[in-house]
Amino acid sequence: MPFTLATWNINSVRLREGLVCRLLEQEAPDVLCLQECKSPVDKIPLERFRELGYGHMIARGQKGYNGVAILSKQPLEDMGELDFAGLGHARHVAVRLENGVVIHNFYVPAGGDKPDRTINEKFGQKLDYLTDMRDWFHREGAGKSILVGDLNIAPREDDVWSHKQLLKVVSHTPIEVEHLGDAQDAAKWVDVTRQDIPEGQLYSWWSYRARDWDAADKGRRLDHIWATPDISNAAHGSRILRSARGWEKPSDHAPVFATFDL
Repeated sequence: MPFTLATWNINSVRLREGLVCRLLEQEAPDVLCLQECKSPVDKIPLERFRELGYGHMIARGQKGYNGVAILSKQPLEDMGELDFAGLGHARHVAVRLENGVVIHNFYVPAGGDKPDRTINEKFGQKLDYLTDMRDWFHREGAGKSILVGDLNIAPREDDVWSHKQLLKVVSHTPIEVEHLGDAQDAAKWVDVTRQDIPEGQLYSWWSYRARDWDAADKGRRLDHIWATPDISNAAHGSRILRSARGWEKPSDHAPVFATFDL
């Protein structure tokens, strides 16, 4: 049975409950993975989501920061969470679908403003998080899995509005791209979005600082959907719902979609 999956950094699930409902009503993905929920699990407004057919949720949360959740039309089995870099943050949750596929939902640390771990502790934490991700998947493997989330790195030159101008900007520096690539290689993850859309500029995030984000179009592709090689060929229909960035009081991220015939 095919299922459609979406991933979205919502930047507060309680503040943007209405936007989540709008997405569920208009797009009706079978599974929606959210990051930066900024809410304890018991405060996530699950009742409205249930009314729209999403009766299952597995989440990890904390007050005001981080937080990840997976909403689904079908039952989910909680597969736990990983605390990479020992940060004690709610940045990962994993579930198993009824078809046996495991979904990992990640919110990788943003890394602060300066791409230098000697003066910016947050950048060091980001690199350490990615290193732990690499080591865990290298050790444990991933088989029949999908990895999604705000990975806070735009790896390709055409994943940013200006490769040259962003080479020293956190999210596109060579060391971050290398660390993300190492984590991807650890389980031979396939970048499903770029498998489906191999060429051209592609963004999922636009800064709040831009007066007119749409006209300026200075975006970055920070949100990703990966799949293990055994199921990557079953993926299709990848897209980014750019219009959601223009909804009232939006997140600065747009949802990313893929469909899997599994």
